[in-house]
Amino acid sequence: MTNSIDVRLFRKELMELLDECFENTHGFFLDRGTSLLDTLDVLTPDQASAAISPAGATIAGHVDHVRFYLDVLTDDTEGKAVGKIDWEASWRVREVDDVEWRELLVRLRQAYRRLVEVLQGLEDWNHENPVGAPMAILAHTAAHLGSIRQALRQVG
Repeated sequence: MTNSIDVRLFRKELMELLDECFENTHGFFLDRGTSLLDTLDVLTPDQASAAISPAGATIAGHVDHVRFYLDVLTDDTEGKAVGKIDWEASWRVREVDDVEWRELLVRLRQAYRRLVEVLQGLEDWNHENPVGAPMAILAHTAAHLGSIRQALRQVG
């Protein structure tokens, strides 16, 4: 008897959960059509720029923060030194015009695709970064998706 998890099985299940959170609802934990990218693709720049409260983050702010987090944790998963992280910088985006909103969505997609490529190419999963970082990304993104969907109830 072994106490190890088959890496192929772990990767498959992890990738399906990430796919649901970001792109394609499978019904594991989201309702159909409510993935992050499904939610964001239909928003206008005005909706993305609206804050629920004066001090609150905008949807655009959440999106850039998620993208920033993806970049940092993907670097960490690859074993790159991330140094001191300026988390405040990840919240600087507030208002976006049409071009900025589309660019922000492109950067989010690129960060997500890079994560997927890194995870698909990993051979050694026997340390904390390849296991913990994508699980943190999944939880973190799901939390922000919930915040974004709640914000949409306020901003229309």
